[in-house]
Amino acid sequence: QKQLMESGGGSVQTGGSLSLSCAASRTFSRVENMGWYRQIPGNPREHVAGITRDGQPTYAESVKGRFTIRRNNADRTAYLQMDRLIPEDTGVYICYANGAGSLNIYGQGTQVTVSS
Repeated sequence: QKQLMESGGGSVQTGGSLSLSCAASRTFSRVENMGWYRQIPGNPREHVAGITRDGQPTYAESVKGRFTIRRNNADRTAYLQMDRLIPEDTGVYICYANGAGSLNIYGQGTQVTVSS
């Protein structure tokens, strides 16, 4: 069974930093894209950042210049470094990964809280 294990997150004040990681299980034969969505109550789920297998990143406009995504293919792990956090970044961050031609698998979600 394909699984994702998330870690990181927590609480920080405005301007602080947090990091997230997401590790794909060995049951993935090949991990293509990885990234994070975030869910803020009352809002649609937002794609925050993604990264292809060859390391090409994409970011939501709202996080460009503040968030950095990277991955380690050998460890099947993606990392999201979040700097200069603002209260609007508060939400549940949900990791995803997919293989070639397959649907996304999602992690359990991690709470990120930024206080003013």
